[in-house]
Formats: sequence, C-alpha cells, structure tokens
Amino acid sequence: MKDPKKEKNNRKTGGNYEQAAGFYLEQHGYQILQYNYRCRIGEIDIVAKEGENLVFCEVKYRTGPGKGSPLEAVDARKQRKIFQAAMYYLTEYHISDVPCRFDVIGIEGTRIQLVKNAFCG
Repeated sequence: MKDPKKEKNNRKTGGNYEQAAGFYLEQHGYQILQYNYRCRIGEIDIVAKEGENLVFCEVKYRTGPGKGSPLEAVDARKQRKIFQAAMYYLTEYHISDVPCRFDVIGIEGTRIQLVKNAFCG
C-alpha cells in the first residue's frame, strides 16, 4: 500500500527539482510555458520554447550514483508516454506546423545535465 505522506513528499521534492531545471533552462535561453502539464495519457514535466522549437522536457533526479544515472531512467516505455502526452498537448492547444523536440534533464546531487533532442517520438 502506498504511503500518502511519502507520495506527497516525493511530489514536493520532484516539484523542487523541476523548478531548478526550469531555472537552468531559462538561463540557457528557454522560455518556460508550463510546468507539470497533465492529461489523461500522462504528464510532461516542463513545456518550453527555445527559438522556434516547442520543447517537451522530462526531469529526472537522483540523490547519488546508487540508483543509476537519472538520464537512464527515461526508458523506451517512458519515452512513449511522454510522446503521447505531447501529441495530446499539441491537439489540446491546436498547435501544428511547429518543430518539436524532446529534451531530458538529469539532476544528480547538484549537477545538472541537459540532453537536447534526447529521443524521437
């Protein structure tokens, strides 16, 4: 059975790292459009714009190397979910003919690593 306190704590911690990732992206020229876009298919941590590109960002963090690289956590299954949620976003906001990209931000301790165009839909 899930512990509601732990789940709430994890969500708050995740939100803090997503805010840090958003700040990092802004420092690198991105414009943040939305945090935590949710639809019936899934969630996208950050929706941003960089130049002409609409960027869907997944943020993963790890406290240390014990659980592997945060970037490795975005496996094929997770990529499909993000892609499907992005398609839902484009439909919901009536967006077409805009180049889109999927970036992943890995945070390990205090180190932030951005992988642009981390996967294709």
